[in-house]
Amino acid sequence: MLDALISEYVAGDLPEPARVLVASHIEMKPSSAMMARTLEAFAGESLEAAKTRALVSGDRCMENIMRSPSPALRLVQPREKHHVLPQALRDHLGYDLADVPWKTKLPGLKQHMIEHDKDDGSEMSLLWARPGRALPNHTHEGLELTLVLDGDFHDHRGTFGRGDVSVADEDLDHRPVAGMTKPCLCLSVLFAPIVLSGSKMGLLGDILGL
Repeated sequence: MLDALISEYVAGDLPEPARVLVASHIEMKPSSAMMARTLEAFAGESLEAAKTRALVSGDRCMENIMRSPSPALRLVQPREKHHVLPQALRDHLGYDLADVPWKTKLPGLKQHMIEHDKDDGSEMSLLWARPGRALPNHTHEGLELTLVLDGDFHDHRGTFGRGDVSVADEDLDHRPVAGMTKPCLCLSVLFAPIVLSGSKMGLLGDILGL
């Protein structure tokens, strides 16, 4: 799924919140950056091949179209070591981590809502969880992308560390828990609401941060 997202990013087909998340991931993960550069190079080769076919066919209209400059694909640079937030995210926000206007969502859990589309229910937000903080058990009505910016969290699938992306959909029921060594900072992009699940006592404990 992540490979498909990177392919859509290179093709320019992602909605803006997902584009920012994937661009940030590419800055943080050299292997994904290499994949993106490979796909960009392949796209360039395909364009050149298409130009050649147009010239051979003698189709002047197609030739003129192919001569027009193609949209420039920004080569994502590695994340600067002194910044927690990747450049792509800082550019989108217009500020850095120190200036994020956090709001307490639950004890030990803060959120900053970056964007919320009331028409389709999608939202983009920053989440901060204290070490060991569990998010309430939940399922998803649609796709959820979570990029770990600092720290880590785990669920039954394993551990997600800095630069990793968790992809969740309607088939996933999970209870993310922040790692114990430091707070967990994430960028979340939701395309549909989450639905609380699990036992009432378990949910109450997670909501209260017990």
